[in-house]
Amino acid sequence: MCSRSWKVFGTCSASIATAASEVALTVGAGVVLDAALALPDGPGPHPALIALHPAADRSRDQYLFRHLATVLPPLGIAVLRYDRRGDDVPLEEQAADTASAIARLRARDDINAARIGLWGFSQGAWVAPLVASESHEVAFLVLVASTGVSPSEQMLYGTTKHARDAGFGLDAERGIVALRRTVDEWRRGNVTRDSAQAAVDIASGEPWFEHAWVQRSLGDGNWPNMDFDPEPVFSRVRVPVLLFYGDDDEWQPIERSMAAWRRAAARAANDDVTIVRLAGTRHAPTLHGREDGASIAPEYERALVAWLEERALR
Repeated sequence: MCSRSWKVFGTCSASIATAASEVALTVGAGVVLDAALALPDGPGPHPALIALHPAADRSRDQYLFRHLATVLPPLGIAVLRYDRRGDDVPLEEQAADTASAIARLRARDDINAARIGLWGFSQGAWVAPLVASESHEVAFLVLVASTGVSPSEQMLYGTTKHARDAGFGLDAERGIVALRRTVDEWRRGNVTRDSAQAAVDIASGEPWFEHAWVQRSLGDGNWPNMDFDPEPVFSRVRVPVLLFYGDDDEWQPIERSMAAWRRAAARAANDDVTIVRLAGTRHAPTLHGREDGASIAPEYERALVAWLEERALR
């Protein structure tokens, strides 16, 4: 039997192999997603957490998902993780899929329907507030690297920061910004594909091109959320929220994102919004710039568990 202090520091949870049952999650007409549900011992009903994906990893086996499924069931919290239906999925479709996952859990006798929360990382930290702002069935949110600016602004920040970190100067930053703005205008329908592709063709010979994160050959460009404004969504969230940010972030402006949440919480009169800065971490809650389960910051696990014990288990 684990002591409470062992649970908080992760010593015991790492030694427990929690079985996860494979389930099929129906989210739309003819759309079935593979999923895994890790349940605590005992009949329940248990509180539950649903894990939502970053843009770059649609797998239910994403390492932060697996960490949740290892650490939380021994505490008494179920974890549902599933494969996202694809890449570049509109945020609204991801939100609808999340709502389907919530409905699936609420229908189970071993899940406490009043204690279902959402955990989101990066892009998933846009989806989770979107669901919570439109539903009374979300009890709490845990968000990692929740970005308070639009995807377009976030990518301008992240790409220029990557270029600076790689040693490029102001001319490279200007080139990246000009290229990305041209491509975004094509995505908005304001620039022809030929014009945008010509800009890519010219920029592709620049030494900084790889840091612009623009495809060498443009696709259909129809992801509709480049100008999604998250702050009004945050302002409609009235459930407890735990936010994790790093010391630094290679993909988003931390200070602006925290300020967006503070303004939103004030407008929503939500006095249960907790912000945790994790020493030694960046976009992911991991140390030494690595992104794997072995590098997860101990302070992330401690704060996550302590907060959930207060919000989900009481």
